Amino acid sequence: MTTWPVAITGLGCICAAGGTVPECLDSLYAGRRAPAHPTRFVSSHPTPFPVFEVRDYREPPELLRTSALAVQAAREAFADAGFSPEELRGLRVGVCVGTTVGSALNDEGFCRAHRAGEEPDLFPMERILNSNPAAVIARAFKCSGPCQTVVNACASGTDAVGLAASWIRGGICDVTIAGGADELGRITYHGFISLMITDDSPCKPFDRDRKGLNLGEGAGMLVLESEQVRVRRGARARSFVMGYGSACDAYHLTAPQPDGVGLRQAVAEALSCCAVAADQVSFVNAHGTGTPDNDRVESRVLAELFPGVPYHSTKGYTGHTLGAAGGIEAVFTVACLERGLIPASAGFENADPELAGEPLRSNREVAGGFALSQSLAFGGSNSVLLFGKGDAA
Repeated sequence: MTTWPVAITGLGCICAAGGTVPECLDSLYAGRRAPAHPTRFVSSHPTPFPVFEVRDYREPPELLRTSALAVQAAREAFADAGFSPEELRGLRVGVCVGTTVGSALNDEGFCRAHRAGEEPDLFPMERILNSNPAAVIARAFKCSGPCQTVVNACASGTDAVGLAASWIRGGICDVTIAGGADELGRITYHGFISLMITDDSPCKPFDRDRKGLNLGEGAGMLVLESEQVRVRRGARARSFVMGYGSACDAYHLTAPQPDGVGLRQAVAEALSCCAVAADQVSFVNAHGTGTPDNDRVESRVLAELFPGVPYHSTKGYTGHTLGAAGGIEAVFTVACLERGLIPASAGFENADPELAGEPLRSNREVAGGFALSQSLAFGGSNSVLLFGKGDAA
């Protein structure tokens, strides 16, 4: 069994901010974002709520969108790591993908026909059964290691990366592909509207006038690699997973505990993996959904645990991508740490006097070797990843 850290050698991402990691970073640093009314489904709700769709992308007909997005991001990540298909087949490659919707809610036509007493074609159900995102990636790249889909609400992608790192540390895998993927759908869209936590304007994380989140879709994937394989290949590490923490306070079905005890525990666990002190952290990629409760609790914890440390939310560029959020934001955190530049928190304009601090208003250069990415989820789950600067920086 190896110890922390675990090398990250490849990154891949597709979301509303861009179809590749470089495209996403260009959007983040330029402050570009394009929330709009959904185009992939029709809603009869009287109030239009903007979403962050992946435009100009069409999934193959045999797969549902979540899995297709996952494969797209995984392909970029493997290429970024310098792996050929032949090299992967000679290694124990594990797949760990977080999701929430997971494509399973988007065949309303089949369900309506079945309930009406018809006998609809079973292709939609066969497609769902063949669209488990982790299994699809394993098939696409002929991965022979463990294959796991993690479903833990909005912490799913973060948990998937933490679990995949443990497979490397435990000697179970030589390489893992890990992250999150989720798609937009009509049921999810109306579900979040019914919870009254969506904003009918572009979301404003940590802002005084925030009213809620905007949903998004996409996938973010990271290639994690054992030191033995990495050294043998001569591969550079873009970053290292230095620690992972997870804690559930089970306070409420949808609201975080006001004192943030679960998040504090997850942060402490992540930092303790490599004995990193809070003042060594260069920046924090916050969960930052734009909901009143989340941002209030998160800003309080950040102000108390990381005084003076800059933080931001990237959901103003991507929307809340649910199970994909932890994967996408892990990719962004690694890429920004590598570059030494973090983008402004999109949507933030007016400081909230009830919050203990405020996110970045403009892009900022950062020094230092560590960064955090954190996720808060329904049901009281809190998950945190600690990243260290790689040897490629």
